Amino acid sequence: MGGNRMMKSPIFHLLSSIFAALLLSGCAGYHLGAVNGSRNGSQSIFITPFHNKTLEPRLGDAVTQALRERIQTDGTFHLERDNDADVIVTGDIITYTRKPVSFLSTDVTTAKNYRIEVIAHVIGRERASGRIVLDKNLAGYTLTQTGTELAEEERQSLPLLSADLARNVVEQLTEGSW
Repeated sequence: MGGNRMMKSPIFHLLSSIFAALLLSGCAGYHLGAVNGSRNGSQSIFITPFHNKTLEPRLGDAVTQALRERIQTDGTFHLERDNDADVIVTGDIITYTRKPVSFLSTDVTTAKNYRIEVIAHVIGRERASGRIVLDKNLAGYTLTQTGTELAEEERQSLPLLSADLARNVVEQLTEGSW
């Protein structure tokens, strides 16, 4: 009986309203979609095939494919298949490195795990004005364990490596202030 009287109290309603207002105001600054002021999908983008200037085979194709997939998943841009897009992205893969990060306990000179890193110089340009909206060296990396065949392990890690670089490129394109 005492609990029912408390629920009807004006103080309870006031405190409940204040609590609800505080709870909902925490989400006031959050919004979905692009943070650069454009609407999702309002701009189109064309990804040219990345030029591979390293000795790692098939790296350019893997990065280009991963970037196109990431653009489609993100939704900020509409992916175009030709040069009529609002933004045209080109890139050169300039560095591919493999660095040991851990070693066998029985042989401290034999690597057990490697960090594979790729760096690409990426340029994003508005087609209509020619203005450069992105001109940076961006990196992606992944970790891989050595098995019986290091080349096979690196080949299998290529999609993860490309996806990480693509994530970084799309982040720069979508969160830019242009």
